[in-house]
This record gives sequence, C-alpha cells and structure tokens, in this order.
Amino acid sequence: MVSGRLARSVRAALDGTPEVTHAAGAGHHLVIGPGDELTAEWVEAGLELPDLASMRRYRVQRIQQTLRELDYGGIILFDPLNVRYATDSTNMQLWVMHNAARYAFVSADGHVIIWDYTNCEFLSGHSEVIDEVRPAIGSTFFLAGPRYRQKALEWSAELIDVVGEHCGAGARIAVDQCHRIGYGALAEAGIEVGEGTEVMELARRIKGADELKAMRCAGHACQATMAEMREKLKPGLTEREVWAMLHEGNIRRAGEWIETQILASGPRTNPWMQEVSSRVIEDGDLVAYDTDLVGAYGMMIDISRTWLAGDGAASTHQQTLFDMAAEMVAANAQLLTAGRTFRELTFDSEMPDPERYRHYSVLYHGVGQCDEYPSIYPRSSWDDWGYDGVLEPGMVLTAESFIGSREGGEGVKLENQYLVTESGPELLTDFPLSLT
Repeated sequence: MVSGRLARSVRAALDGTPEVTHAAGAGHHLVIGPGDELTAEWVEAGLELPDLASMRRYRVQRIQQTLRELDYGGIILFDPLNVRYATDSTNMQLWVMHNAARYAFVSADGHVIIWDYTNCEFLSGHSEVIDEVRPAIGSTFFLAGPRYRQKALEWSAELIDVVGEHCGAGARIAVDQCHRIGYGALAEAGIEVGEGTEVMELARRIKGADELKAMRCAGHACQATMAEMREKLKPGLTEREVWAMLHEGNIRRAGEWIETQILASGPRTNPWMQEVSSRVIEDGDLVAYDTDLVGAYGMMIDISRTWLAGDGAASTHQQTLFDMAAEMVAANAQLLTAGRTFRELTFDSEMPDPERYRHYSVLYHGVGQCDEYPSIYPRSSWDDWGYDGVLEPGMVLTAESFIGSREGGEGVKLENQYLVTESGPELLTDFPLSLT
C-alpha cells in the first residue's frame, strides 16, 4: 500500500489510483526483490538476506549522527548515491548524475524529504523512512532552457523554506552539490553552507549489519558471474565480448550498473587503466579486469583478477608478475586491523620498487555503494595526497595491486574486498587468486 505520507504529497491527479498504489508498493522493484531463484542461491550458500527496513533506518541514523557531530542542522543531497543511501529510493541513477532532477533533504532530527522527477513521486512509496515526496524543480539548461535561472530561484525558495522549517533561521546546513544560483540564494537567506560530501562519506564509512548482509549477497552474485566469465574465456573472443559477460551476469543477478570499462588483454595490460576494446584476445594473453560494479541491493563489489587465456602454461614473466601482485595484496590485507592509522597503512604496506614497476594509484580504498572514503595512497604520494585517520570495525576496504614492468611486457591487476573487524580483516571476496 502507498504510505500516508506519500498519499498526502503526490499530485492530486495521481493520488490514490490503483496504478500508483501498485507501482509504489507490490510493483516496486525493491519490493519485488532479487527473485526467489537468486535468494535461494544465497540461502543455500549460507548467507542471510538483509532486512531492508532496518538498513534504511540505520542509514538515516548514521546521517543524523554525522550531522550532529559536524554541527549541521540538515543536508541537501543531489548525488544519486547519497540520495539512495538516505532514502533507499532509485530513479534513473546514471541519468540524474548529470541532470539535477532528483534530490533529497535530511534534517538532524531525521526528517526526510525526496523530490523526484516529473510524475515519478510513486517511486518512493516503498520506503518507510521518507516523510515527504515532492515534485522536483530541475534547473539545468537541458531541463529548463533559458528559464534555468527562474527554475533555480524557485528551487532555492522552496529549499529555504524547508531549511527554515526544519533547521531554524540562520541554520548551518551541508550540501553535497548544487547549482551556482542555489548556493547564492542560500547564502543571501543567511544560511551557512558546508561540505556535504564530507558528511556523507563519513556517515557511509561504517557499515551496519544489514548492509553487510546485502554486500555479502552482492559479492556472491558477482563471483558467480566471474565464474561464468572464467569458464567462457577463450582466445578469439574480443575484450568487449568478455566484458559483456560481466554486465549481463550483473543485471541478471539483480545488479544495477558498472562504474568503469576497465578490461584489457595482452600488451594493453601495461600500463594499467586501458578501457575495454575490440582487440581479439590471443592464445597465451593475460586478461585483466576490475569489476567496479554496483550489484544487488545497490552494493558495490570491487574485485580485480588477471587470467591467462588458452590452455597453455604461463610464461615465467607472467607468473612472476602474478606472484608479486598476489603477495602484495595478501600482505597488505593483513594490515587492515581496527585501530591502525591510515599513515601506518601507507608506510607499512608492501609495494615493489616503483622505479622498476608501475603501480596502481592507491593501496586501499573504502567500498560501500561505490568507491568510498578513505583512499590510502602509496608512500611516494603521502606529501601530496596523504591524510591520516583510523580504521574502525565496520569499515570495508579493498587491497589493490598492479604490477607492470617499466621495461615492457604485460601487467597483472589484483584486488580483494575486506571487512575490518575487532578480530582482524575478513575476506569478503574469495574468488580464487589464480592465473588459470
């Protein structure tokens, strides 16, 4: 059923119709869920399904706690990943990354409002943490044309009223991203605006019990797809044909999208970060990739593997690079212990001589709905990029390695995902580390 909150706030023309009731309830994709076949696989694998209502409440509480710690009365959110975190509501996630037609507000006392794209108010009817649903005012030039300034001022007027009602006059709020006119109007209204991305990254860094259940299910789904990819990989396929397997398996297993296009073969594996191409994979090539996928329940699974194409044996050079990369991941993962500082991670981690071997941009990074805080850089980058902090139980990070000789030849990319616990790191991605 459509919640009373939703029924009071959707447009009158849609309010109470059977179509809206179904779309906002039983017909909603998050209510339908991943499907019986997939959830049965997870249960058979010994996984627990997340309580999504509990996960939603935990996330709003995390935002509230962080707002209070940083002395904000509320936060305005445009980034669709932040909106998802606050509301567990989705709509055209990639499209709204570049069209500001969906946004949310969370006050420090936990009042949640979402503004949705035209005629899409019903898409939040499933989420009990949302107190109000309103039609969005989009002010990009695509949406508003030469009326963008007018629409931006209309947006500002409404948000100023919302902030006044829920945070008080002269409030200090956070904004993750906003149009220039909006920032100016908020300032003119006496509202102090702070950095909302800081609030959300800090809030999202500690995963709750149900988030971890969701992540484990997403991890199982991702690795099942990887097993299919490994079985089907053979010389003669193009890189794109292999990459398409990851997309297909992710969507089939309730995933949402893939953040990058990083898969390369043979001579394209060194240096790293080549995007997938039409190159035909040859016998004996290394094929390396980074999943970077947003999977089931909107949880990211970030795994890198490098495989040998064909039935032959790896060359000495290939095996040596792989062993170095695997050793680096294994050794550095053991440092992911509660109480260890980011500086210690930087300076105590292992990495082959950067004068001889190319390396990845980071040693570790957080993972949740996407790549998240913190980013832990190699010691050579400490002066320019390094910052300190402390690992806490409930944080999830990846340990990464890329090894490619500066003298040429192929490269190897490996990455695993770990949960920081009181008793040490827990491996969340146990797909075999092997070239074959």
